[in-house]
Amino acid sequence: MDNLDWNQLKAFLETAETGSLSAAARKLGLTQPTLSRQVAAIEQHMGVTLFERVGKAMALTPTGLDLLEHARAMGAAAEALGLAATGRSEAVGGVVSVSASDAVAAYLLPPIVQRLRAQEPGIAVEVISSNALSDLLRREADIAIRHVKPEQPDLIARLVREATAYFYASEGWVKTYGHPRTAQDAIQVPFVGSDRAGRYLEYLRQYGLHLSEDNFSCYSDHTVAHWALVCQGMGIGAMMDNIARHTPGVVRVLEDLPPVRFPIWLVSHRELRTSRRIRVVFEALAEGLSNGESQDER
Repeated sequence: MDNLDWNQLKAFLETAETGSLSAAARKLGLTQPTLSRQVAAIEQHMGVTLFERVGKAMALTPTGLDLLEHARAMGAAAEALGLAATGRSEAVGGVVSVSASDAVAAYLLPPIVQRLRAQEPGIAVEVISSNALSDLLRREADIAIRHVKPEQPDLIARLVREATAYFYASEGWVKTYGHPRTAQDAIQVPFVGSDRAGRYLEYLRQYGLHLSEDNFSCYSDHTVAHWALVCQGMGIGAMMDNIARHTPGVVRVLEDLPPVRFPIWLVSHRELRTSRRIRVVFEALAEGLSNGESQDER
């Protein structure tokens, strides 16, 4: 391994990571023949076969797999050395876009973004408030916070935690209508609806609340607006517990019903492995969302 050419090592690493000569060449800004020559050169230099062709893909041989982690360590060390030489070993900057539902974007992300900004002032976070599933593969966002696991194989997903939601009403609403604790208590009281097509009503019925359209005093499928109507005293609504407990003037009701449980997934594309700023934001979000506590509680 004496006098190993760093360009050849990069050619090996990128081809191993992408599984394709053409993709690795694009990433390194080389022509495919040039990259192919570098891969062949490192194989000749080491006296081993690192790849074998499988159709159009480049598959690592057992020897290639054995050497890959060592090559990654060498690559990381070389990168760190280069950054340290220019005084930028800890510097990271740029814009990272994060897509989340309107409630998560409005209530959970701001303290996390504030803490991240204090730690990494070179990073600017663009918060995209959307209830749609952003297409990360088309780069609508760098990172997405979702409540369903993505099925696309080119995405990296981490289950952060299982969140819980309960039913709440305003203090003024409770003074007017009393404090319902059971599903039976809720039959004659107003709720804030989510849609007029009956989907939310059907969900509530499946949850054990035998309601009708007459129970809905108003509607909004926008979670922040829905919660504002609940806080205004228009009716009962559901909200994540770690958001509700920081909202003054609301009371948990229907305590006899079990919590609504749903997962929180943190999702990114595979650039997470190579883009340090995306990786930094991804880990900050994972930490901030993992236990459902706001940063000011820590």
